[in-house]
Amino acid sequence: MVSIPADILAADAAGQIPSEISLEYLAETYDREAIIGIIVLVVVSFVVLILRCFARVVLLKRTGIDDLLMVLAMLVYIPIAALCIVLIHMGSGRHFEYIEYVLPRDTVRRTEVLDFACHILYANALLFARLSGLAFYHRVAVLSTKLYYAIIAAFVFLIACYLTQLFLLIFHCIPVTDLWPYEWQDEYNSHRCLSWGLVYSVISAISLVCDFVMFTIPTIMIKGLRVSARKKLQLSCLLFPGVLVVAISTTRLYLVVVGQWSDDGSWAYNAMLAVENAEIAGTLIALSVPALKPLFVSLFSRLACLKVLVWNRLSHGSPGEKSNPDGGDDYCKSTPNASRCLLDAGGATV
Repeated sequence: MVSIPADILAADAAGQIPSEISLEYLAETYDREAIIGIIVLVVVSFVVLILRCFARVVLLKRTGIDDLLMVLAMLVYIPIAALCIVLIHMGSGRHFEYIEYVLPRDTVRRTEVLDFACHILYANALLFARLSGLAFYHRVAVLSTKLYYAIIAAFVFLIACYLTQLFLLIFHCIPVTDLWPYEWQDEYNSHRCLSWGLVYSVISAISLVCDFVMFTIPTIMIKGLRVSARKKLQLSCLLFPGVLVVAISTTRLYLVVVGQWSDDGSWAYNAMLAVENAEIAGTLIALSVPALKPLFVSLFSRLACLKVLVWNRLSHGSPGEKSNPDGGDDYCKSTPNASRCLLDAGGATV
């Protein structure tokens, strides 16, 4: 049997809940699953960022504006995740009837304000992450090429899209307010507002277009490389996280449409918040993958050298005889290049 929370019982005792709505229905929730999903996304994206910083600061001993922008994106993302968890705890993702008949009016107003603040931060986090990606592409692109100018054009396009999203959020009501008033709220008649779903559908569609732009640029870069088809295929694997981000953005757009134009739209709100977090985390991860190359090179180099050491000791060592300590150990210390280690290890087998 479903346990009925105290706030629902109190609202029922006060006669606020219509008789045709069951208390069990109002008690339904999937808050816990959404919160766990958000926490996992934050942790994974934070770990990837730490690995990126390690690769750039410790291994390469140099950083760029792209690294700074990605750190800024993460600093904005953390309060977004916190706000999402607070909104879920406050009941924003429950059935619409719960919000209308159980939640106190002051709580409803607070959720609307927090939702407004959350999506202002959302636009900024994605902007910083995307600009980080553009800064990386700009660094590796050759000056005065079509790709170089395409990156500049993409920068202008992203800024224009960001400003459009920002103005839609700020001026969604006249006079300006940070509320999204329902028809049964007092503020509804004192403001002329665009619907929540319309504003967020446009914002989601713009974000989806931006994702296409961001992950089209590396596709063009890889296509233009004068390397073998096998190498291009290997490099194309770097685009896989970007494909996932596009899929996530599409899912968010779908959930926003469901949230606005279904009878129980608020029930999709938790899922939408989780997908928004996945979009930000996915963008952070996808645009950090190329920057992790030094880390993987270092890892594979160490593994290759370990293979050399093991082979030397197995092939040259014998019972009662120690392997030459001046062989593989010193060689691997002085040879960080993985391909060189593998080449020499292969030569030892002949």
